[in-house]
Amino acid sequence: MSKQVLILPGDGIGPEIVREAKRVLDLVNQQDDLGLSFAEAHVGGAAIDATGVPLPDATLTAAKAADAILLGAVGGPQWDTNPDFQIRPEKGLLGIRSNLGLFGNLRPAILYPQLADASTLKPEIVSGLDILIVRELTGGIYFGQPRGIREKEGGIREGFNTYVYDENEIRRIAKVAFEAARARNKRLCSVDKANVLEVTILWREIMEEVGKEYPDVELSHMYVDNAAMQLVRAPKQFDVMVTGNMFGDILSDAAAMLTGSIGMLPSASLDVNGKGMYEPCHGSAPDIAGQNLANPLATILSASMMLRYSLDAGDTADRIEAAVSKVLDQGLRTADIWSEGTEKVSTSQMGDAVVAALSA
Repeated sequence: MSKQVLILPGDGIGPEIVREAKRVLDLVNQQDDLGLSFAEAHVGGAAIDATGVPLPDATLTAAKAADAILLGAVGGPQWDTNPDFQIRPEKGLLGIRSNLGLFGNLRPAILYPQLADASTLKPEIVSGLDILIVRELTGGIYFGQPRGIREKEGGIREGFNTYVYDENEIRRIAKVAFEAARARNKRLCSVDKANVLEVTILWREIMEEVGKEYPDVELSHMYVDNAAMQLVRAPKQFDVMVTGNMFGDILSDAAAMLTGSIGMLPSASLDVNGKGMYEPCHGSAPDIAGQNLANPLATILSASMMLRYSLDAGDTADRIEAAVSKVLDQGLRTADIWSEGTEKVSTSQMGDAVVAALSA
């Protein structure tokens, strides 16, 4: 039976990097007889330009009907000045996550050995790095109500947001994290700010409760400020980290840079049944959009995650990841990971190389 994949190129470099990932998917779909079919839709700024809203009804309907979704990126300065906060590109992304219940965000931070010199940290600090950050994605301060900007007495404007989690939201992301840790090295670090935030006091309590169901997994706790410092000081102490939406947003981007470039890192956002939206961790990079300079490997690796987690094609995912490693062995680098002694290539040339490696 055919499996439907929805492609959302989005904004900025999104169309360029998605184009290369789609080429890879087309090839392996034919090679491995995966039975994938593809549709494409607008989201983010591209959707605002086409329809006036960041998440058109047609896109949401297609997303609900799809078996998996591959997203490029959303956002850009041309949409940031809209006074209506609801008509911003990021609202399209948040809307899909919320409407589809994509609460579990998996963000691997893996340093390919070929890129040890690309990291800003010393090779001995990051060599062999392999961290998985599990981020809760549909709750917390990004979605909490009430929120807004109001005027206080004396005409002073005040912005306010609400940081809120209930125990069911915490429990379900905890289970995702414990299962991930059990499948890896059986170590889980939960990141919170329980010394000052009541919501994370509850977070820690629920993590301890769920931990009793996983006696084979070692659970530790760390305050988010210390976790940020430890990621830079000694990142290999971590295996799986689990945290809330805002902390996860920040820590996963910090972890991404340990690997040499955020352009290398994929991500998955999953619902309770394993259906997911897959996207690179980086943003839309409007400063290089349309110049054939962006690194497509994070998007190609996101497509690999999609095959593994949502489309029951783990063997094909293995082949794609091996092809990426082979291309790096060949010394090919986009500008973000380039160093002396390697060959600088464009977005499309990197895509060509991955396709060639899969075809060899």
